[in-house]
Amino acid sequence: MKKNLLLSIFSGLLLWIAWPPTQYTTFFLFVGLVPMLIAMENIIRADVAKKGKKIFATTFIGFFIWNTLCVYWVYNSLKIIGPVAAAPISLIPYSLGPLLMATACWLYYRVRLISNRALSLVALVCFWIGYEYLHQSWDLNFPWMTLGNGFATSHKWVQWYEHTGVYGGTIWIWAINILLFLLYVGLREQQGKATRIKLIIASFLVLVLPLSLSLFRYHSYKEQINPSNIVVAQPNIDPYEKEGIIPIQTQIEALTSLSDSIGQRNTEYFIWPETALSQDMDEDHIYTEVSYLQVRKFLNRFKNANVLTGGETHKFYTKRSTKTASEMPNEPGMFYDRFSSAINIENSSKVQFYHKSRLVPGAESLPFGNTLSFLKPAFEHLGGATGAYGMQTEPTVFYSQSGIGAAPVICFESIWGEWVSKYVKQGAQFIAIITNDGWWENTSGKDQHLDYAKLRAIETRRWVCRSANTGISAFINQRGDIVQQSKWWVRTALKQDINLNSDITFYVQYGDYIPKIASFLAVLGIFMIGLKKGFKH
Repeated sequence: MKKNLLLSIFSGLLLWIAWPPTQYTTFFLFVGLVPMLIAMENIIRADVAKKGKKIFATTFIGFFIWNTLCVYWVYNSLKIIGPVAAAPISLIPYSLGPLLMATACWLYYRVRLISNRALSLVALVCFWIGYEYLHQSWDLNFPWMTLGNGFATSHKWVQWYEHTGVYGGTIWIWAINILLFLLYVGLREQQGKATRIKLIIASFLVLVLPLSLSLFRYHSYKEQINPSNIVVAQPNIDPYEKEGIIPIQTQIEALTSLSDSIGQRNTEYFIWPETALSQDMDEDHIYTEVSYLQVRKFLNRFKNANVLTGGETHKFYTKRSTKTASEMPNEPGMFYDRFSSAINIENSSKVQFYHKSRLVPGAESLPFGNTLSFLKPAFEHLGGATGAYGMQTEPTVFYSQSGIGAAPVICFESIWGEWVSKYVKQGAQFIAIITNDGWWENTSGKDQHLDYAKLRAIETRRWVCRSANTGISAFINQRGDIVQQSKWWVRTALKQDINLNSDITFYVQYGDYIPKIASFLAVLGIFMIGLKKGFKH
């Protein structure tokens, strides 16, 4: 048991070493799961009772180590409620993913009871991808640790994400780990030399062919010349001082000054970060809001430009028009929604709104409605208004007066490849990510968030223009290269001539087809386990 536990811990450490933002160690992803597979095989072959429980417990420990070391920064965003309260709440993101990962391994064991090793390993990959897809789809969504995200610092290796999305990376990692595991098993079981040679050749080909194709695609990819001048501003305002301490007019003055310092006559978009307009505004009366008028005054100097910014907005209704609408206190029959919004302002009366749709569980939405309502007092301290944010079911593309389509992606949403691809399918020619990563302080969280944006550029073949309140702001080209980036905790602005693109990639066209197929097969596998009465063992 101790040996298997050490193998599991070793797996967790290998995966952590390989994970972004660490560079030059990505290759450990190809071996990081091998010790875990060996530990599970040891338990399956051992003459012990309750093997399923042992596999679940053993794998959970390794995955918990991997997840916790990679997303330790979640704790920083909770420190405002005090260390005593922050520690247990942090266990939710630290533990939930590993619980689902360990469940996938437990299901693998159940399939081994009714099938051979080869088919069971295929089932394991399906169960794993099924967990990843669930973890991006349900109310407790947190797809940060999807295996395919691990190539974010080695984006040259996965240019074929334009066909598969990050789930292609998950399959690639599992395929090589499984082949190496089978090679180890072959040596331990003294299988024939021919079998070992086949496994060596298969491992080599599965590693080299996708890598070679990707590098060829990277070096041969040429952007169509279709320039547009974009400015991103990084005001570097302490997120804990944005509301109530620093006047909103002062914050906007900082943004307009930064933008004006490098703006050009041909600048199409000035992009400001999430909640840059932190004063809550009525969408139906925005033309009288002081913040809006201040932005319009700035745009007088740039007649053809747009300001794409984040802001806090609300709408009032005379009936419950949306599922998220709340009744007005002391005003029966009146309802309202609050939104974390992206707002497009131009030199006309037209204002475009998009309401953040992938909300942070706890901070911006209450998972599972009233079921977890007892946690509301704790979650209300996380920087949001729990349960009070409305959302959209489909993305909205912003269009400039000249017809340029921009995808307004707000913070957490940039982790969802398929969601971002929907903007592109609707006509977005570049991606504008607006975020505020200051809650995590100077930790690897902000770096991971930036690195993941590179994968969205590859999947969609769109430039990414990233404006972060306290860093890191950046421009990323269609190959996933960071062309420019700011430093952390620096007030600055960047400008770049990007190339607009209107072509549609295979992934944009078909979305997350891989996890949908894998999830179907996973459900089929669970059904077969029950049918064969595997749960009785």
